[in-house]
Amino acid sequence: MPVPVIIDCDPGHDDALALMLAAGDPAVELLAITTVAGNQTLEKTTLNARRVCTVAGITGVPVAAGCARPLVQPLRVGGDVHGESGLDGPRFPEPAVEAVPEHAVDLMHRVLSAHREPVTLVPTGPLTNVALLLTRHPDSARHIREIVLMGGSIGLGNTTPAAEFNIHVDPEAADIVFGSGLPVTMCGLDVTHQALATAEVLARLERLDTRLARLCVELMTYFGSAYRRLWGFAAPPLHDPVAVARVIDPDIVRCVEANVAVELHGRYTRGATVVDVHKYLDRPVNALVAVDLDVEKFWDRVIAAVDTLGRRVP
Repeated sequence: MPVPVIIDCDPGHDDALALMLAAGDPAVELLAITTVAGNQTLEKTTLNARRVCTVAGITGVPVAAGCARPLVQPLRVGGDVHGESGLDGPRFPEPAVEAVPEHAVDLMHRVLSAHREPVTLVPTGPLTNVALLLTRHPDSARHIREIVLMGGSIGLGNTTPAAEFNIHVDPEAADIVFGSGLPVTMCGLDVTHQALATAEVLARLERLDTRLARLCVELMTYFGSAYRRLWGFAAPPLHDPVAVARVIDPDIVRCVEANVAVELHGRYTRGATVVDVHKYLDRPVNALVAVDLDVEKFWDRVIAAVDTLGRRVP
């Protein structure tokens, strides 16, 4: 049976591909899409989710806007990576998919409560919505199978020397999620930097010869130019679909058990995920932490999902 999933996202080029993977892979039942401020403002990330649903033919899945700012600190957006729109590169048609008039946290709570079995949450942006869900609706926890998130790092950050973007934007929210007692899997930079959209990957997408596949190539081309300019990457890492791939087939993403603490006060390390792989701190395990990716299987699933969706839309 497909795994029921809610995607909480801040599209974002890699979030766009994560949505396509979740909608196009038969191992996932996509129940809802919620948006949060992160890669761009909430208005823009919600518009981008609607744009992706429109071009990918994702219908019948409610889209709801959530939190417009982090729990404590001012919002920092990722315009240097994702552009002014959050999805710079392609030209999108006017979205035909509307957002529902419901806050994302309330939609998540309603979907969780009504579903016949526990649901997996896949947050691919800052964790503000998920933290608010757990604090405002604590009864939701018993309806959550697990939380498989993109964020954090065992090693270097990509926003500060120590902190990854999603965690750095709202570290208080991340602290709530990692401290929730729920099963949490962290797909951080250590594994997502293995998911490179190389020239070979782009050629495979081009060979699909659909409008959606060509749009994905445009997205990855813009994303790649940002990564070359900012970090010197030869090809851009497709972060967010790694979390979805872990849900689809756990063997694609190898994990280790660890305690993960979120640094809230460090002058230079605020937003860092302190991952105690070697159990130096004698703290209980609270997460699975992704360390290795089966790159071939990962791209096979992503490209197959884009192919499936691309053949459904004109």
